[in-house]
Amino acid sequence: MTYSLPEQLIRHAFFFSVWCLEHCHDMAPYHRQVATLSQLPEGTVGHELATCLLARELTLVPGFESHDLKHVVLAYELEPVGEIRMQAFMLGNGNWTLPSLLIFLFGLFLLPQHWRLFRQDYRAGQHCAPLAALAIEDCQHQPVQELRSQLFSRYQELKLTAKPTIHMRLSLLSSYGLIAIGVAAMLFCYPFLWSADLADLVGAGFPFVAGAILVIGGLLNLTLQAHLRAKPANA
Repeated sequence: MTYSLPEQLIRHAFFFSVWCLEHCHDMAPYHRQVATLSQLPEGTVGHELATCLLARELTLVPGFESHDLKHVVLAYELEPVGEIRMQAFMLGNGNWTLPSLLIFLFGLFLLPQHWRLFRQDYRAGQHCAPLAALAIEDCQHQPVQELRSQLFSRYQELKLTAKPTIHMRLSLLSSYGLIAIGVAAMLFCYPFLWSADLADLVGAGFPFVAGAILVIGGLLNLTLQAHLRAKPANA
C-alpha cells in the first residue's frame, strides 16, 4: 500500500511508540496470548483479532491491548487513516482521554482533507454503547458480528434509560469551555516560552501551566461524564 507523506509520518510515529513500549516490557506473554486467541473458532472476536495482528506481523501492545481489539470490533483498518478515524469514533463515544485527543488532533492536522470522514466517525461513536472499558477477556469467545449488533442496539437502551439532565449538559458545556480556554491560553503563551528574557519566560510560563491544568480538568470531567452515562448499561 502506498502512503502519502503525512500518512507516513503518522505511521512512523505509531511504530516508534510501539517500539518504545515493546522494549520496556517482556513481550513473551503477549505473543502467547495472540497464539491462544488464534486457536479460537473462526468468526469470534479473539480469532479475528489474532488473525489481524499475525497478518501484519504484529502483536498486542503492552498497556494498550484493548486498542487493537477496538480496531477489529469497529472494523477500522490498522493504517494511518483508520487509526485517526477510530480516535474520532472514540471521542464521539465519550472517551475524552488525553491520548485519544492528542492522537486525533495530530491526525487532523496532518490529514485535514479527511475531516468530513472524521466527523462521520465522531457521530457514529455517539450512536454506540460506551467502549472505553471493553476488554479482550470480556468478548474473545463472542462472534464479531453479534458483538457489533449488541453494541449499537444497547445505544438505544441507553438513550431511553440515561437521558442527559440539565446539570449534565451544563457540565459538558463547562468542560468544553475549559478545554477551549486552556488551549487558547497555551497557544497565546507558547511563543513567549522561547524568549531569552527571563521576565517573558516567567510571565508566560505560569499562564501556560494554568492553561494545561484547565485542559486536563476539562478532559477529566468529560471522562467522568462518559462513565456516568455508561452506568445504566452495566446495571
